[in-house]
Amino acid sequence: MQTLPVNIYSVASVREIDRAAIEDYGIPGYTLMTRAAAAALRVARQRFPTTKRWQVVCGAGNNAGDGYVLARLAAADGIVVSVLSLADPDSLSGDAATAYADFVAEGGVVMLWTGELDDEAELLVDAMLGSGLERDVGGLFADAVAEINKHSAAVLALDIPTGIHGDSGKALGSAVKADLTITFVGLKSGLFLDDAVSYCGELRYDGLDIPDECRAGVSPSFRRIDDAYIQNALPPRQRTAHKGDFGHVLVIGGADGMPGAVRLCGEAALRAGAGLVSIATAPSHAAILAATRPELMSHAVDEPADLEPLLERADVIAFGPGLGRSRWAEALYGVVAADTRPAVWDADALNWLAERPERADKRVITPHPGEAGALLGQSAAEIQSNRHAAVAALQARYGGVAVLKGAGSLVSAGIEPTVICTSGNPGMAAAGMGDVLTGVIAGLLAQGLTTGQAAVAGVEVHARAGDIAAATGERGMIASELIAALRKVINP
Repeated sequence: MQTLPVNIYSVASVREIDRAAIEDYGIPGYTLMTRAAAAALRVARQRFPTTKRWQVVCGAGNNAGDGYVLARLAAADGIVVSVLSLADPDSLSGDAATAYADFVAEGGVVMLWTGELDDEAELLVDAMLGSGLERDVGGLFADAVAEINKHSAAVLALDIPTGIHGDSGKALGSAVKADLTITFVGLKSGLFLDDAVSYCGELRYDGLDIPDECRAGVSPSFRRIDDAYIQNALPPRQRTAHKGDFGHVLVIGGADGMPGAVRLCGEAALRAGAGLVSIATAPSHAAILAATRPELMSHAVDEPADLEPLLERADVIAFGPGLGRSRWAEALYGVVAADTRPAVWDADALNWLAERPERADKRVITPHPGEAGALLGQSAAEIQSNRHAAVAALQARYGGVAVLKGAGSLVSAGIEPTVICTSGNPGMAAAGMGDVLTGVIAGLLAQGLTTGQAAVAGVEVHARAGDIAAATGERGMIASELIAALRKVINP
């Protein structure tokens, strides 16, 4: 099966690619449908090799056509296949009608939906609604979704799980919870956003041998971060290199009672490859940090004047971890906000920024949805309802690069397409993970990457470290475990 491509499209754009293949390159639609079904059969055989009894649940459009062809090919391959239809087969048209007719001509039997699935089925195939859905799932389709989700069999979704919006990723009323989704022609944005992350299961892709020229004039909505990007951003070091070549990061934060945030951030910057890392923190923490991680140079900062000589030696600033909302924090904010060095801002630095909005071209901001809401005058729910628009608005208002954290973190540098991180896992929903991300991005900035490059590579490196840490289980992961995994990712 093919690796996931980098470009991610809207549903309308995927349809344009499909149209170009059919009309401009003369590939019959039914040929594409047959290729899709054959790809689905291959991946199902590979992923569920012991299953011998399948049930395909079909709707009324081309997604149903894919299901009928898959049923025919699977039966010819020795699988015991049954087909349930939620629509009168006589209502089918075009390629879907041809697919149904070919299935029946080879001895296939189609049963109308009666509210029940085959109790003995080992694999259920969702071929009901596909990526064109625009309204909540209802009626027989909602009943079928509920029954599929209750069944003990594995579930394969064709193109996209029924009920998931192809562009936004939202579950429209109810949605099939798949173990495996195989999508065709082009990756749809709805597979990576919002609820879809919890419904698609493992994602596979097949381009159906459509010529690359069909995609050449179609603009993607998002771009994934692949291995090639990480390798280009992090080339091998020269044997003659020294620590001065890899920059000096100054981490500013850690109000009284919050030393852990700057410790995590500073160590992450070191593990990301920064040559030197200094910590500017509350006087009560300076000695503690030096004792627990001697590679970090820890400095007590009681007032803004204490910060000035530290700033002069720094190449990059990481501002906000454990900063707090005190007068001490406000005084430091005034100094850092006037500085023009490349910087990464997170946590309470963003809450101060929301009260005093200003643009900065060399700054990366890394809000979670709540912080993003404060920065844009919206609720976290409003941010989550359209994350793509939110990250673009953050970048437009505050300049530089905006990273909207969450499942499928988004990165906007003011140019299209927006970058999406498809690595990571739910175990990363834990305290301190954002501090580690801030340190990673700052460490990459210190090594000479641009703000855009550092943000994109940093988000992906951070997420992949999280996936390594999750190998022994997601529940109970802590942020420092990512730091231990960073060296495996940062040396591609």
